[in-house]
Amino acid sequence: MKRGALWKVSVAATSESEEALGELLVRHFSQPASSHTDFRTGRTTACVYLERKPPVRFRAALRAGIAELRGFGLEVGPGKILLQKIRRENWAESWRRHFKPLDIAGKLLVKPSWSRRKPQRGQAVVILDPGLSFGTGQHPTTSFCLHELVRHREPQQRLAFLDIGTGSGILAIAAAKLGYAPVHALDFDPESVRVAKTNANGNGVLNKMKLSRQDLTRLPVVPARRYDLICANLISTLLLAERERILARLKQGGTLVLAGILKSEFGQVRNFFAAAGLRLTRRRSEKEWCSGSFLRR
Repeated sequence: MKRGALWKVSVAATSESEEALGELLVRHFSQPASSHTDFRTGRTTACVYLERKPPVRFRAALRAGIAELRGFGLEVGPGKILLQKIRRENWAESWRRHFKPLDIAGKLLVKPSWSRRKPQRGQAVVILDPGLSFGTGQHPTTSFCLHELVRHREPQQRLAFLDIGTGSGILAIAAAKLGYAPVHALDFDPESVRVAKTNANGNGVLNKMKLSRQDLTRLPVVPARRYDLICANLISTLLLAERERILARLKQGGTLVLAGILKSEFGQVRNFFAAAGLRLTRRRSEKEWCSGSFLRR
């Protein structure tokens, strides 16, 4: 393989399934995925970029994942899997075309480094490039979390923030930029923690947060600290299984933001957390995803 070349794995999708197929690619390759629709042809594709050619068995693993999504009743579409070798310049240009600055209520601006967009007066700025890292705010669930960070920020108060499953570190970085303190973030994947630290350092806030590799399922039941706001952008099975560990870290009167949940599973998650005394205060659905904010009464 030529130095600098990349391998692109893409899966033909539908508008309904593009996000779920993107998550499938992330799960199998531990790299960020993107999706886009060609407005000329109407074809939707989910794809991921890799440094090395994947092993032959990757197709069988993806087919099994696609079959599982169909079993959940999701209209996946053709599910055709394609492997292409591409020049790194083409890959970089592809990201530049599809990732635009994200303005959150005029209080927070998330943008790639090549964007020349100027922030509004007093607007916090997070610079985060897509590519071989995790999460840029474009996903509906991440976007919801960013909006909730902005909505709950009280400039005159010292609010503690916890990000469970930090990925690229985007939520923790945004929280630090918005003035939350302390800001703590964790992820089970060591590569995510490494990338998050790099991104935090690039944004000048590494010294304002604590990033660590931790497994949610092994956290102490009795925590050392409680938080005013917690974001848990995780799959629903993990949210349900680890409810007590998550809630042990939430202050009375605090807000828990749950994201990364399929619409078909949100009702179960809502009821399960309502049974623990939380009240749903805000909810947003986009494509097949649903996210919500819960107040601890």
